[in-house]
Order: sequence, then structure tokens, then C-alpha cells
Amino acid sequence: HAYGGKTPRSEIMFGKPGIAYVYMCYGMYYLLNVVTENEGKPGAVLIRALKPLWGIDIMKRRRNANLEDRLTDGPGKLTIALDIDIKDNGADIVKGENRLYISDYKTGGNSLKIIATERIGVKKGEDRPLRFLIQNREV
Repeated sequence: HAYGGKTPRSEIMFGKPGIAYVYMCYGMYYLLNVVTENEGKPGAVLIRALKPLWGIDIMKRRRNANLEDRLTDGPGKLTIALDIDIKDNGADIVKGENRLYISDYKTGGNSLKIIATERIGVKKGEDRPLRFLIQNREV
């Protein structure tokens, strides 16, 4: 979204890291991204999925779904389950002062291996390994 320069929509991507960049995709779903680069240099990572640890019952109601393992296994499903929409655009989600918060999750000493794969659903650069996953995880 920042390829053509700063616009009212993409302005947040030029800000400080740790800020939520939320936008509507195809007029149907909000998508959550997190700004990753230093101020002035645009860049953000799309949060494609997560493994819910709590709040599962309310997520099921929001998604009108019963399958716990499929509640948040896509970027649109994730934002519906977590009630993320344009109101969250621009929120600092690393300080812990907003309803959205990303933190280091303690893994009990287990080391998680991050792998890079080809991107999905993009028209250009799909062969570039810019999709990051935790190896051997279901989400």
C-alpha cells in the first residue's frame, strides 16, 4: 500500500513501529497489519492467523462458528473473532495501553523455529519468501 507514496490510507505505515494498520479488503473484511519499520520508512506485516488461548466462547459467537481450530486461521476470520475494525487503525499495540496488545509469549523454554515460505494471494513477488510461520504449528 505504500508503493505509490504516502496517502491518507497508507500514512500509518510511515509512522513508528508497533502501530496497528487496519484496512478493509474487498469491501468485506478488515485486515490487521503491524508497522515494522522505523518512522519515515513504510513497512508492515499482515497478521494472518493466531492460536487463541482464551476468549474462545466470544470468538465463536462473533464468528458464528463452533470449530475452535478454525476460528482465527485466516486474516479476515482473525479480525472478526477479535472484533478488530477501523477503530483500531493507528493504535499502539506494543505498549499495552490499548485493547489490542502484542507481547512476547513465554514458551516455557521451548525454542520456536520460524520459517519463511512463499507468499499467498499476491500478484507480484509471490515467489519471495516473505511469509513467516512457526514451524510445525497448526496455525
